Amino acid sequence: MWSIELTDFIPGLPAELGLECLTWLPYTAHPVASRVSRPWRTLLESQDFYFHRKKTGRTYKVACLVQALPPKLVASESDVPKSTESPAYGITVFDPASRSWDRLDPVSEYPNGLPLFCQLASCEGKLVVMGGWDPVSYDPVTDVFVYDFTTSHWRKANDMPSKRSFFAIGSDAGQVYVAGGHDENKNALKSAWVYDVRSDEWTELTPMSHDRDECEGVVIGSEFWVVSGYRTESQGVFEGGAEVLELGSRQWRLVDEAWEAGHCPRHCVGVGDDGKLVSWGKLDSGFRVGTCGVMLGGGTLVVGSECQGASQGFYMVEEMKGRQNGKLYEISVPDEFSGFVQSGCCVEI
Repeated sequence: MWSIELTDFIPGLPAELGLECLTWLPYTAHPVASRVSRPWRTLLESQDFYFHRKKTGRTYKVACLVQALPPKLVASESDVPKSTESPAYGITVFDPASRSWDRLDPVSEYPNGLPLFCQLASCEGKLVVMGGWDPVSYDPVTDVFVYDFTTSHWRKANDMPSKRSFFAIGSDAGQVYVAGGHDENKNALKSAWVYDVRSDEWTELTPMSHDRDECEGVVIGSEFWVVSGYRTESQGVFEGGAEVLELGSRQWRLVDEAWEAGHCPRHCVGVGDDGKLVSWGKLDSGFRVGTCGVMLGGGTLVVGSECQGASQGFYMVEEMKGRQNGKLYEISVPDEFSGFVQSGCCVEI
């Protein structure tokens, strides 16, 4: 059942055929197509149309990456305080189907680069960016921004309820889940919240059994997994277990030995087709340092280096079969998109 009126989108064609024609438009054409007429814009920007495209197999899975910008894309020195020594970061979009690379316009509140260590999630075709550190002062921020690929615009969303860094994040059915991380005083957290993208509201969840700093989040089926992390009194000593939130009942349970103890999970947690966790950094020595993996359905984009200080490589890993590693091949990347990748997520547009 559509919540909007299906009209004659294309003169001379029944509404159903016009709808079918617009369904075949690639997502990159949506911003221009939405300017054709008011009915087209209403349709293209509606959630009903997104779910219709998804049901009919017309959506595309892309990787959105928090990536260091080339120096030429960063504002001039006169525009940025000289104390800024860290590289500036923006959002890079990689389409595995066309092997194309693109970069989103900057957020107006951060024209010279996103907050450092911000986290990404996707919800119903939109990209959600939250948290991180102010790129000038390095103070933790609670900002949340949502990017709509249909309109090519960012919007400022409701801030996170509190400041937290290096937390786990995952999304499902229009909601973004966050848990763990640490507060402004470097105390590890066990609290958890869920953000509803449609209503722009936050709801507090039952806390985890104990605090977990630098944990990693991943959604498997109807569960939000908070993988590894360490407690305040055990700085840097990563645990081997995970805590799992059942999204229906919103109850937590512990899973022992779900992860290799002592191994940092940040941005390198994957899921095999047997449902078990894997570390992308363990698949090949060519990307064992600074590893970031983004599962794209049928394959995974993996970025990393062979050793500290070495240049990053970009690879596609075919879907894993059981515990067997998928075929690995390196992909070429334009120079302007070869910067360090801090984190990433898959967005189905």
